[in-house]
Parts: sequence; C-alpha cells; structure tokens
Amino acid sequence: MTRSLPLQEIDAVQAKLAWMREAHIWPNGQRYLWTDAFGVVLLASLWHELHDDRLLRECEWVVAEVERVLGRPRGIRIGEEPDRDGQYFHYLAMWIFALDCLGAVDRRYREKAIALVRDVHPAFVVPGRGVIWKMREDLSGPYPGFGFGALDAFHGLVVYRLLDPVGLAPEIADMEALVEASYRTLTISQDLGLGMMLWMSHFFPDEPWAVVQRTRALAMLDRMWVDPPGYFSREPSLRRMKFAFTNYGVSLGLQAVPAHGERVRRLNAFFASYHSGDEYDTNAITHVMACTSHFPGRFLRNVPP
Repeated sequence: MTRSLPLQEIDAVQAKLAWMREAHIWPNGQRYLWTDAFGVVLLASLWHELHDDRLLRECEWVVAEVERVLGRPRGIRIGEEPDRDGQYFHYLAMWIFALDCLGAVDRRYREKAIALVRDVHPAFVVPGRGVIWKMREDLSGPYPGFGFGALDAFHGLVVYRLLDPVGLAPEIADMEALVEASYRTLTISQDLGLGMMLWMSHFFPDEPWAVVQRTRALAMLDRMWVDPPGYFSREPSLRRMKFAFTNYGVSLGLQAVPAHGERVRRLNAFFASYHSGDEYDTNAITHVMACTSHFPGRFLRNVPP
C-alpha cells in the first residue's frame, strides 16, 4: 500500500472553477446542499492558500444563497429542484462542517453551525435507536419510506466534536452511544460511503470505531478497485458501474488516511477524460468534488490556520 501527501493541484482547480463559473455550473448554478458544502470548503481552502479576498467573498455569497434559497424555519432543504425536497442528515452534517471551516475566518459562521445543530438534532436523532436518514422538509416527521442511516451517527459525532466539544456535549453523547452500538457490526459496501468513512475516521484515528472502520473500509475498497483502467466500482458486485463524483469521495478518504496515493492519481487521470453520457457530465457535484480530489485542503485535519 503506497502512502503519499495530499494533492495540491491548485492551478488545475482554479482553472476548473473558472470554467464552472463561465458555464453557470457552480457557484452560480442551482443550489444543492451537498455540492455547496464541498464548494464552501474548497473556496475557504483556496483562500487560506492564496489569500485572495475574492475567494472569501464568493464563499460567503454561497452561504447567503444557500440560506436564501434552501433555508427553512428549521434546517435546510436538500436542493433547489422540485424533486430535491426534504432534508438529509448527512447533507446537513457536511454543511455544518463547511460552516465550521468558514468559522475559522469569521466566528459568526461557527455560531450558525451550532444553531443548526441544535435545530435539527432533536428532529433526526432517536436516542438509542439511530439517526433518521431523511426527514420531511419542515422536520415534522420522517420522509415516507425512509428509515435510519448507517453512517449518519458517525458523521454527526465527528462534526459536532470538531465544532464545539463542550457546548454540544449532550448531542455528542447521543451520537457516541449510537456509534458504540453499531461500529463493530457495520460493513459498508458502497464507494462514497467508504470514502466518507475513511475521511471521518482520520479526525480521531486512534478511537476503536475509527480503527475498525478504517481497516474494514480499506479492505472493501481493495475488492472494488478495477485495474485497468483505474477506478473504484460502485459496489464489489457491480464491477462495471462507476461514478466520477463517488470516486472523488473515495479519493478524499484515501488522502485523509492516507493510503493508496497511486490509486488516487490513477482515478483522477481516468475521470479527467471520462464521459458518462448522462447528467453527471455537467452536474456541479461531479466537478466540485473533482476539485476536492485534486486539492482536499481544509477537509483534512492538522491543516495550518
């Protein structure tokens, strides 16, 4: 297993951002909370690296637009398009992480993140049972047909502890209990989930849940690596199914650990010229997450302020 430093391909990322702006893909396209969370972290990371205040202003503009377009009296809607109604906990958790990253520059954004946790946590979390994966848009109850999320308690635990380990102690205790009850038996077999679990594990790498899940995730990803040409399949049994944006999520996880640096470079090279022939070729999620794969920045712990 090869190990390497995280990628720092900033020139390529800036070029892709310029193209996305020109094509009205992102940040000036339709709002989608997962993509916007990744984009806010990306812009904040570039600002810390380049000290260009235009990046910081753009980052703050995205936050304001998310609140204007997707914000609800409690929580934040999944996306702007009509079929992206309801609220996902893992999207909210990633947005909380993004606000916390921006909060390193301006404390007000950290306060927004804490307020969001206190708004949504009681709606999503059923103590001792789990975190509801998808809620109705007004948080009045679970979205029909959806149960508990397998990774949501881990996601909540990590972002809450990074955000405010003292002030959010009751919410953290809820998540710790859920993680403790599930981490030994949880097996993830989907590419993006594996990447996100690796990413989550790197913040508290010596904790038992992180050790178990990191080892399990890396072993599962070994089964999903398709070489040639160099990509991770959607699941072990779906060798020919692949998505660029989910591979970029795996890339983030591998760079966080770190592990398999050569595979990170191989998948970036493969998807640079890959065309799926569907909406993902132009969707913002594909290209914003590509930027993260090439420059993970403040997604990674121990990044200098």
